[in-house]
Amino acid sequence: MTSFFKDIAPVTYEGPDSTNPLAYHHYNPDEIVMGKRMEDHLRFAVAYWHSFAWEGGDPFGASTFERPWHPQDDMGRAKIKADAAFDMFDILGQPYYCWHDADIRPEGANFAESLSNFEEIIDYFGEKMATRDVKLLWGTANMFSHRRWMAGASTNPDPDVFAYSAATVKACMDATMKLGGQNYVLWGGREGYETLLNTDMGRELDHMGRFLNMVVDYKHKIGFEGTILVEPKPQEPSKHQYDYDAATCFGFLQKYGLEKEVKLNLEQGHAILAGHSFEHELATASALGVLGSIDMNRNDYQSGWDTDQFPNNVPEVALAYYHILKAGGLGNGGTNFDAKLRRQSLDPVDLIAGHVGGMDVCARGLKAAAAMVEDGGLEDALTERYSGWDTKGAQLMLDSDFDTIFASVLSGEIAPQPQSGRQERLENYVNRFV
Repeated sequence: MTSFFKDIAPVTYEGPDSTNPLAYHHYNPDEIVMGKRMEDHLRFAVAYWHSFAWEGGDPFGASTFERPWHPQDDMGRAKIKADAAFDMFDILGQPYYCWHDADIRPEGANFAESLSNFEEIIDYFGEKMATRDVKLLWGTANMFSHRRWMAGASTNPDPDVFAYSAATVKACMDATMKLGGQNYVLWGGREGYETLLNTDMGRELDHMGRFLNMVVDYKHKIGFEGTILVEPKPQEPSKHQYDYDAATCFGFLQKYGLEKEVKLNLEQGHAILAGHSFEHELATASALGVLGSIDMNRNDYQSGWDTDQFPNNVPEVALAYYHILKAGGLGNGGTNFDAKLRRQSLDPVDLIAGHVGGMDVCARGLKAAAAMVEDGGLEDALTERYSGWDTKGAQLMLDSDFDTIFASVLSGEIAPQPQSGRQERLENYVNRFV
């Protein structure tokens, strides 16, 4: 183990009565929930970017963290960072991790040098993974931080940037497959516009659609068996981003013939920025058949921007996992902690504590969600509310036409009476479990 996490023992499950701040009080990997191990439901992953690449800066102040791998500009320090990361994986015992290419390797003087750095660190990761159980949930490309991406990646007005994007994603897909990654994610951090005065939206959307088709084609060419995931986000940094929310992304996938090839990686914080709840985005993706994986975090509801804090709201998390369980689970997706420390949380142990707390909150939420599913109260309420649609007459009406329906209503045989939605009773029901 490196000296960064010295004297921090592996975190174990000690139960709800433990007062150890670095123990799992609710996350017991082997606990059976609805016939499956808790670890296999949740499939936790650590985000390399927030946990190790982020230096603690914000729009109003420079870095606050002082790590042994800073500055992140040479391969030696990249390997020190990797050593610390895998030490943390050993401490937490979570089954997965995720990365962007720019998180794990220093930028080179040109594409070839950056690629060489990337391939070297991927081999280094492979050596570390060979002696551990931790696996790669997904890889992705950072095509939003460097100045070359300031006008987008696949949507950039410069075709050279489109080409650079394609080469970057190819390299990241190759690396993801080499490490046994179970998914590949695309987040269009700057796939949008700042002003329509200089934007040809139709052309940009067509280029983005063509790019994603190239991704799918390459997946099949190399025999990658994982899922291609797109991550919606409504704004920040662009004024308007094309991947606004789950419904917008599904419309995009349908337009470009990709709805059977691509699923969604949904983030709690992004749902809030879109004016939705996380459960709304999960329910939407589930209804449309594109629920793939989740990024778990939370926003500060007073600040109005994407603060990426560790989750701490059990009722919110329980409702999220309720919809996930009702959809049949996350499949080969998982629960990635796209969450970062606060700028004032300087100590290495804070990084451990953030993940421990987040994993416990998710475990509590999962168990509450499973209890609601098994009890069946919400499902019974839905069945009762929509029971009218199960009648023969209602089903015949769907196969009918306006003239026939009009005649039935005019005759007086149809005279609807409003029924209570029982919202307060259902909210009280949920509170019994959380």
